[in-house]
Formats: sequence, structure tokens, C-alpha cells
Amino acid sequence: SEEENMEVDNGGAGPSSSDWSLIPKIDESGINEKPLMERFIAILDQLDSKVEKLRNDALLLQEKKDSLLMSVDLLKNSDHITDLTENEQEELSCYVQRISGRLSTVTLSVCTVRDKSQEDSLHEINRFIDALICDRDQVSSRLRCQQFLNACSTNDHGTIAENSCNEFVGVDKKFETSLLGCTLDDQKNIKKRLQALFAYFNSQTVVS
Repeated sequence: SEEENMEVDNGGAGPSSSDWSLIPKIDESGINEKPLMERFIAILDQLDSKVEKLRNDALLLQEKKDSLLMSVDLLKNSDHITDLTENEQEELSCYVQRISGRLSTVTLSVCTVRDKSQEDSLHEINRFIDALICDRDQVSSRLRCQQFLNACSTNDHGTIAENSCNEFVGVDKKFETSLLGCTLDDQKNIKKRLQALFAYFNSQTVVS
């Protein structure tokens, strides 16, 4: 039958474009040793692993896109822009719009299952972070970012030192409440966004 002419794909070091197009095959080499059901399960296990890898790869790409979006927003809201001439500001604005336009053509979608409450909490977190990015007072922004990161560290029992945060600045309780209402996947992503933002506030390498 068609099933008996199929064999298991071994996977290997890493899937190439051709690997993903292969139809799963059942291994005939162990036809007298393993029941057919076990061989089907083996295929499904391999497919499950590939789906998980694909999802993780897509999440990493989404994080890179979010990081680029944040970098563009930080540059747009830099107080150094006011030191430029009107023509220079216009030229810079056009360049930023062109980059933003190209970035908007990259569409990634990895669905995280959320209920209404979790959606609302994530929306609130995004508002907190957007306000942080738009704040031109870098001293205040850095302080609030520390407080947000402290909330993340308190929540996942991580060490505050790893984020170069000062535990004495405390925790933003409103942010923490919204954070606790998010899914675990969202909480991890939020912490990564804040770590990148805090690194920017520390280094200030975008504009010297």
C-alpha cells in the first residue's frame, strides 16, 4: 500500500528548504520490529519538533522586528533632533519614514492565546513602554525603565543585577499589576524589550 512505501525522514543537522517540502515517510527498515502505529507516532514526534522550531524561529524574528521598531521610535523622539536645521530635520524625517515603510512590509504572526483580561493587560503594558520611549527626559525615562525591569525581575525571581538595575529605585506597582495579568510568553517578551531599552538609555549610542 501507499503507507508501506514510506519511510521516516531523519531530520539531520538542520532543515534545508528541500527538507520542509518532503512528505513524511514511514521507515520500512524496522517493519518486522515496530508496529505501524509506533512508526506513525515517530513521524508525528518529528513533525511536532519541527513545528516547535518553526514557532521559536518566528518568535525570534518578531523580537528582531520589535527591536528595530523601538530603535526607530527612539531616534524619532531624540531631543538631539531639535539641534538640526529645518532642512536636516525634514531629510531625517523622510529617511525614517522610508525605513518604517520597509519595516511595515515584514509581516510576522505567531499567535499567543490570550483571554480578554490578558489582551487588556498587554495593551496597558504597551502604553507604559510607548510613553517611556516618547519621554524626552532621559533621566526620568531611565529611572522608570529600572522600575519596570525590577517588576519583571520580581515576577520571574531573576536577579536585578543582571539587568544593571538598581533595586533601591523600587518597583512600578501599576506596571507590575499589568505585567502579572499578561501571559508568560508576553512577560518574557516584555522583559526582553525593556532590557534592550535600558541598554539604550545606558549607552546612548544611537545619537552621540
